[in-house]
Amino acid sequence: MPLLLAGDIGGTKTHLGIFSQETGVRALLVEADFESAQFPDLTTITRNFLDGIKLTVDAACFGVAGPVSRGISKVTNLPWVLDERQLCRELNLKIVKLMNDLEALACAVPLLTSSDLHTLNEGRPVSKGNMAVIAPGTGLGEAFLTWDGMKYLGHASEGGHTDFAPNNTLEGELLTYLQEKIGHVSYERVCSGLGIVNIYCFLRERCYAEEPSWLTDTLALEKDPVPVIVSAAMDRDNRCDLCIMALKLFISILGAEAGNMALKIMATNGVYIGGGIPRRIVTLMENQEFMNSFRHKGRMSDLVSQMPVYIITNPRASLFGVAYYGFEYCVNLNTT
Repeated sequence: MPLLLAGDIGGTKTHLGIFSQETGVRALLVEADFESAQFPDLTTITRNFLDGIKLTVDAACFGVAGPVSRGISKVTNLPWVLDERQLCRELNLKIVKLMNDLEALACAVPLLTSSDLHTLNEGRPVSKGNMAVIAPGTGLGEAFLTWDGMKYLGHASEGGHTDFAPNNTLEGELLTYLQEKIGHVSYERVCSGLGIVNIYCFLRERCYAEEPSWLTDTLALEKDPVPVIVSAAMDRDNRCDLCIMALKLFISILGAEAGNMALKIMATNGVYIGGGIPRRIVTLMENQEFMNSFRHKGRMSDLVSQMPVYIITNPRASLFGVAYYGFEYCVNLNTT
C-alpha cells in the first residue's frame, strides 16, 4: 500500500510523520519533531527525517503556516518559501502538495473523538452546521468547515491578520501601545505566542504588575519567553502576578475573536480551538475570561451561547488532517 509523508510546518516546530493508506490517518508509522528555525529550509529537515527511517514514500503533503497560492507558500513566521515543484525535485518524490495548516486542522475535525477534545461549552450543536477552527501558536490561524451534502470541507483563511478591536479600556491601551511600536495591529499580534510576549511587555512597561527578579534572570537565558511566561502563570508555588495578568488578557482576547469567528461563519456545529498554547493552559481556559468574552456579543449573545466550544487536546490533530488531505489528493492521484 502507498505510504505518505505528512508534515505540519509551523513557525516554531515542524512535525513530520509517515502514514499508510492501509492503517489510516490516525495511525502514525513513524514521526519526529524538529525546531523549524534551526534549519535553512524544509528540504533539509525532510531529508534528515527520511534518511533516518527505512521506509520509502512517493508522495508528500505539507500543512504550511501561511497562505498557499498556485503551489507556492511563504511561511508567515519563517524565512522559507515553499514550492511544490521544487520540493518534488529536491526530495525525489512523484507528487508534493502544499496546504494551509489551518485548513489541515479543519480537515482533522471530523476525525476527532471525545478523547481528543476538552469541552468548554456544551451548547446545542446543529448537525451539518458550519464549524470554526481557531488556533493560537507562534501566530494565529483561522479556518472553517462547511457541509457539502456528503461530507465536511475545510476552508483556509487569513483571518488572524484582521484588525484587532479592543473591548475595554485596558485592551484600548494595549492597541495604542502596539500601534506606536509596530503600526498595524492584527489579532495575531495579541492572540498568539507573539501576542503573549507583546501583552507581557505592555503590562510590564505600563507598570500594571512588577516583574520579579527571578523571572528577569530566567527570561534572560531563554530564546523563547512564551513557555516561561506560561509556566510562571500556572505555577501555584511560585506565583507571578504579571504572568497571570498577561495570560488572562490573552485568554479574554482569544475568547472575543473566537466569538467573532463563530458569528461570521455561523458556527452552529461548534468552535474548535487548536494550537499548542490552549492545550497547555486548559485549566486557565476553564475560568470565566474566555467564555465571558466569547458570549459578549450584544444582541447576538444568546446565539453564540448555543454554539459548542472545544479545545483540541490531541497534539497530532493537524498531522491527521494533512494525512487525510494527502491521501485524498496526492496518493489517490498518484495511483490512478
